[in-house]
Amino acid sequence: MKHIGMAFAIAAGTALSGAASAQPISLSDMGSFHIGGEQFVVSGEPIKEVKFTAGGVPLKIDPNGTYMVGQMYVQYFIPQAPKGAVPLLMWHGGGLSGVTYETTPDGRQGWLNDFLRRGWPVYNSDAVERGRSSWPATAKPVWEGEPVLVTAANAYERFRIGGPDSWSDDPAKRKLLPGSQFPADQIQQFARQFVPRWTTTDVPTLKAYLELVDKVCPCVLLVHSQAGKFGMQAAQLRPEKIRAVVAVEPAEVGDMDKVAAMKNVPMMMVYGDYIEQDLRWPKIRANGARFAEAVRQAGGQVDEVDLPKIGIKGNSHMVMMDKNNLEVSAVINDWLAKRGLYKP
Repeated sequence: MKHIGMAFAIAAGTALSGAASAQPISLSDMGSFHIGGEQFVVSGEPIKEVKFTAGGVPLKIDPNGTYMVGQMYVQYFIPQAPKGAVPLLMWHGGGLSGVTYETTPDGRQGWLNDFLRRGWPVYNSDAVERGRSSWPATAKPVWEGEPVLVTAANAYERFRIGGPDSWSDDPAKRKLLPGSQFPADQIQQFARQFVPRWTTTDVPTLKAYLELVDKVCPCVLLVHSQAGKFGMQAAQLRPEKIRAVVAVEPAEVGDMDKVAAMKNVPMMMVYGDYIEQDLRWPKIRANGARFAEAVRQAGGQVDEVDLPKIGIKGNSHMVMMDKNNLEVSAVINDWLAKRGLYKP
């Protein structure tokens, strides 16, 4: 995708904390677009009269017709002096949106700003049926099942902020995992980001991601949690367009019968802390290790990084929001630099 035109600088700092970084972000361009989706036709529904305001005049609304569903929202930022060899695409996890990579819940710099400041062109997405990508706004169901919702209590334990049975409605009684780096006092601020998700939309989501790859890549994929699967599948289906995959706590992996397709796509898998004592994550971590070994056996390169083993401790599932998030992003950036994808 070609970007021309404006050049401007964004002052460093965040609206919540006011903390300034040493260097401002200078952009040559920024913008957004929707990609993916298909037409969905509704018929046979009754016409309704809707009054949009209390004293308004009723308007007849015909819900029959053609709708767009399965589209994805993408926002991009192009630095004035790029240091990344290709764009960095940020894909978020389940029940979340591209906000994952923006300002942290306690107002610190998120990975979007950090990688931009380092000189990476960044594309940040809201996946299908999330955030600004929109729900399937039709009069009839488009996908099977119902959306899944997440509470702050569920996220507190599920994202390894606190251990099992660690939540209490009384903040003073919540049990934080020892040494946790997540800003737990801002858990309700984090909960404001939660969005409904379907468990039946993998096909349209991957389709939209592949359309994005075809539009803007070659690129590096930085994926988190649920998006681990999509990032690895994209590398298997578009290996000539993906220069590397950085999978942060991937909850799912790619297709085991297509590992050979990744032999020329280096991958970094990053895992946080407290995995061994969690109810779900030992199995998820083992699945990731099996996939990584299968890729190696097929001739590929995979580096598995367990952060506690390299001295970075206390990370939750939401690594990019933890208090040491920039320490982790530096590790990722160094890994990409060693593969010739970043030049300081």
